[in-house]
Amino acid sequence: MKHIKKIYAFIFFSIIAAILYLFYATSQIQQTLNTNVENIFIKEAQSFAKNINEEMLKHIQHNPYEELKKNPQLQMNMEHAISILVNNSFKYIFVLYRDKNGNYRYLLDGSKEKSHFNQRLSVDKLLWNKVYDTQKPLILNQQKLDSLWITYLKPVIFDKQTKAIIAIDFSTELPQNIYHAIKPLNKIFFYIFIAIGLLILILVYQSIIGMKVKRESITDPLTQTYNRNYLRDLLNHIDITNYQIIMLDIDHFKQINDNYGHKAGDYILAMTAQLMQKEIRENDILIRFGGEEFLIFIKKSSADTHLAYNIAQRVRKTIDSHLFNYENKEISITVSLGITCQPEHFKSASLAIKNADEMLYIAKREGRNKVVATIPNRSATNEMQLKSIDDVKAALDEERVICYFQPIYNTQTEEILKYEALVRIREKDGSITPPLAFLNSIMYTNIYNDLTKKVLESVFKQIKEKKVVISVNLNFSDILNNKIFDLIIDELETHKDLSSWLIIELLEYELIEEISIIQDHLLQIKEYGVKIAIDDFGSGYANYNIFKQLPIDILKIDGSLIRDINTSEASYKITHSIVLLAKEFNITTVAEFVHSQSVLETIKELHIDEAQGFHLAKPSPYI
Repeated sequence: MKHIKKIYAFIFFSIIAAILYLFYATSQIQQTLNTNVENIFIKEAQSFAKNINEEMLKHIQHNPYEELKKNPQLQMNMEHAISILVNNSFKYIFVLYRDKNGNYRYLLDGSKEKSHFNQRLSVDKLLWNKVYDTQKPLILNQQKLDSLWITYLKPVIFDKQTKAIIAIDFSTELPQNIYHAIKPLNKIFFYIFIAIGLLILILVYQSIIGMKVKRESITDPLTQTYNRNYLRDLLNHIDITNYQIIMLDIDHFKQINDNYGHKAGDYILAMTAQLMQKEIRENDILIRFGGEEFLIFIKKSSADTHLAYNIAQRVRKTIDSHLFNYENKEISITVSLGITCQPEHFKSASLAIKNADEMLYIAKREGRNKVVATIPNRSATNEMQLKSIDDVKAALDEERVICYFQPIYNTQTEEILKYEALVRIREKDGSITPPLAFLNSIMYTNIYNDLTKKVLESVFKQIKEKKVVISVNLNFSDILNNKIFDLIIDELETHKDLSSWLIIELLEYELIEEISIIQDHLLQIKEYGVKIAIDDFGSGYANYNIFKQLPIDILKIDGSLIRDINTSEASYKITHSIVLLAKEFNITTVAEFVHSQSVLETIKELHIDEAQGFHLAKPSPYI
C-alpha cells in the first residue's frame, strides 16, 4: 500500500512538473520570438541608417546645417531619398543636429508629415547627448506586451566630430500577434492548474477526513488517550530500546464503580488520564491498556537512566494528593505502578510489557500506592540511594571517587598475578557507594568522561608505586566514543612507560556495532603495550565472531557460568568449550565469581588460567 501511494505521488508530481515546464517553454518561445522580431527590425534600421549616413557624407563636405541651409535642392533630394525607406513599420526617419543652446533641430525629415528645416524637436536630451558625445549608436526600446516601438539613433560624424544624429523610429504589432497566438495555450494551462488545484483540495479534504477517522480509531473516546489499536500498530515499528515502560493501575477501582456508579468511574478514568498527561513529557506515549490500566512509554534520556522511575513517582504522588470532585462528592484514589527499565533485555516488546505488568502485580501485592521497577540488582538498588549527576560531580570535585582492587590469582600456584580496579564513591559519612548506584545516571555525560579520567589516573598511580598489573573496566561504547578514546590515548601517552602494565576489560554483553572502528581503536591502544580483555564472556550476548574481529588477549568467563560450574553439567560443558576455544587462539582465560573451594578445584580441572572471587579475596582499597 505504501509503494502504491509513492507511485501515485510520483505520477502526480510528474504531471505538475510537465505542465510547469510546458508553461515555461511557451513563455520562453514568446520571448524568443519577440527578441528575434526586435533583432530583425534593429538590423534593418541599422542598414537604413548606414545608407543615409553614406549618402550625407557623399553630398555634404563639412557642416550639414550650413550646407543644407544654403542648398534647398540638396535638402529636397535627400529627404526624397529618405522618404523611400518609410513604410508601415518605419514611419519616422529624420536627421537632427544640436544647436549652440543644446536643442535638437531638424535637418532632414523623410516622414509623410514633414517638419520644417531647423524646426526644434523635443527629445530626451540626456540620451541624445550621450550619442552625440560618445559617437556611438543607441537603441531606445519601448517594447510592450502587445507592440514593439524602438528608436535607433546613429551619429553622423564629419572630421571626427558629431554634426548630426540619424533617428529612425520603427514599430510593429507582431508581438501582439504572437501573444494572441500563444494565449489559448496559456488558458489551457490555467484551466489545468485550476483542475489540479481542485484535485489537491479534494485530496487534502479526504486526507483530513481519513486522519480524523484514523485518529478516532486509535483514540480512547473516554480518556482521549491512545487505545490498544494504536498499541498494536506501535509495537510493529517502535524501537523498544529507546523507551522505558510503565504499567499503571487504579487501586480498588471496582469499589469506585460499586459505591459511586459507573459514570463516576468514567469521570475518574478521564481525570486520571489528564493528570498523567500533565506529568509526562511531549515525546512520551500514554495508552489506555484496558479497564483501569494504562501504559506509558517513557522516551529514554542518556542523562537519566532512572527517568521512568522518577516520572512514575511523580504521577503516583500527584494522583494520591488530588481530590476528584464528582457531583459534590470528593473521591480520593491511589495508583500502583510497575516499570520495565531496560526493555532491550527482553526478546520482544510484548515480554517487556508483561514484565511491567508483573512489577505492577508486585506493587499491588506489597500494599498498593507503590512503584516497583526492574532495575538491575533491584533488591540492592532498593537498599541504596541512587546518585544524581550533581552527586557524582561533587564526589569528583571533593576527591571522594576512589578505586578498590580485587586480586586475580594463578589457578595452579594460587599466587596473585594482577588486580582489577573497581570504582567506588566514599560518602562524607565514610560509607562506600558501589558503581551500580551512580554509573547509569552519568553515562554519556561529561561527568562520565571525568570519572573515567580519574580512574585511569588512579590506576597508573598504583602501577607506578606498586609495579603491578591492573585492569580497568570500559564499555565498547567508550571505545567508539571519540572523547573517551582520545582521553584514553592521552593518558597512555602521559604514562608510556607504565602502559604495558595496564589491561582494559571490555564488557562483552554489549551488542557490538561499528566493529571496524572498534578494531582500529583497540589496535591503536595495543601499540602502547596494553592488553585487551573481554569481560563477562558467556553472558546473554556471547558472540564468537569477536575472536576473529578483535585483538583479544584475555577472556573473563561470566560469573553466571562459574557460580554453579561444580553442580551444573550445562555450565561445566559450556565453560569447557570456551576454554578449549580460547586455548586454540592462545588467549588467557579468567574465571570470575569463584565463591568456594569446590568451584576453585573445578576450574583448575578445566585448566582455566586465572581466577578471582570472594573465596580468594574481596575488593580492597589497598593493594
